[in-house]
Amino acid sequence: MKKLFTPLFCLAILTATAQTTALKKLVSIKADALNDKVIAWRRDFHEHPELGNREVRTSDIIAKHLRSLGIEVQTGVATTGVVGVLKGDLPGPVVALRADMDGLPVTERVNLPFASKVKTQYNGQEVGVMHACGHDSHMAILMAVAEVLSSMKKDLHGTVKFIFQPAEEGLPAGEKGGAEEMVKQGVMENPKVDVIFGLHINSQTEAGKITYKPGGTMAGVSDLQITVKGRSAHGAYPWSSIDPVVVSAQIITGLQSIVSRNVNVTENPAVVTIGVLNGGTRFNIIPESVKMQGTIRYFTPADEKLITENVKRIAIKTAEAYGAQAEVLIPYSNKYPVTFNDVALTAKMLPTLQATAGEENVILRPPVTGAEDFSFYQQKAPGIFFFLGGMPKGGNALTAPSHHTPDFYLDESGFTLGVKALCNLTLDYMAGKGK
Repeated sequence: MKKLFTPLFCLAILTATAQTTALKKLVSIKADALNDKVIAWRRDFHEHPELGNREVRTSDIIAKHLRSLGIEVQTGVATTGVVGVLKGDLPGPVVALRADMDGLPVTERVNLPFASKVKTQYNGQEVGVMHACGHDSHMAILMAVAEVLSSMKKDLHGTVKFIFQPAEEGLPAGEKGGAEEMVKQGVMENPKVDVIFGLHINSQTEAGKITYKPGGTMAGVSDLQITVKGRSAHGAYPWSSIDPVVVSAQIITGLQSIVSRNVNVTENPAVVTIGVLNGGTRFNIIPESVKMQGTIRYFTPADEKLITENVKRIAIKTAEAYGAQAEVLIPYSNKYPVTFNDVALTAKMLPTLQATAGEENVILRPPVTGAEDFSFYQQKAPGIFFFLGGMPKGGNALTAPSHHTPDFYLDESGFTLGVKALCNLTLDYMAGKGK
């Protein structure tokens, strides 16, 4: 039996569409008016960064702001996380929006009046702390989204859950946190989340543009630790040693063949990187052991298994060939799934992004070998994670300082687009466009 679209039913649809259109016009006005506020919040967070699970000052500012808007607030989630719940006056779905809060152990080199001068201890070393990945902008944008949407409470068809998450960048071994811990503590329940949206600023995409990819958009990741044990000796008598430094060099070289010779890179990209190499205390002493740490990136379970097995085999067998021993831990302390944008949801919400930014400014991109623990939320509800431009207009993506570096820099003119995009995704999903 076919459904009959009565004049009354069609009128209801037209009325709902008109209401959503009016709200989105109001979003644009309010977001523009909040621009200076967003920049001020971002600069304050940038000047006072805090590492994962230590975002005490940061979370306090966010919680106070949400409470000032009349939003229900829960603090101390997964150590320092903040969750706000805005219940619209009208029935509808639960939409979650997420921002991450932590900085990185990076010493800032950018000459800004609000540059970070913070120093702290990380893994036993004194380090600088910097928002070298843009989480400061994510928080400021979501705080503005909360302000805009809370002012529309009487017209909201559903509930908005604002998730301010600690420790996205991972934690020292032995600590728990991040999205995985927030999910374990029930952030996607009570009320149960129907859909989740998130964004990430990108310093190599021009401000005013949005990039996206359906399906696997960011890699799954496991960190790794390899400990090579040899025999110590005086540096002048290397024949008395089993040199773990030389063995480690051979292992690192061997690991580079995994992606180039074992992974079918025509189907999916993959990465094996060693980023830390520690061994020895003096120039003329061959140490007893060397420790290295790194990361592997993949987009399929099959590639994860292949890479993991090959890292272990190359490390252990290479060490054995030199008379040494290698112990391999994968993961060592952190593992994130692939960040997977629900394909159907992405297709249905793409027009919202195009209408917000302009169709020519919304660009399909290839997969990114960076990783995001936003993926843990997407295991509980369909989600979209997209990228917001933060490079000065006319800049060169190949030379713009990348994320996680001392020279990381953002053009603040693109923040307002992020506010509008998250607000409009929420309103359109609540209006039924995402279902």
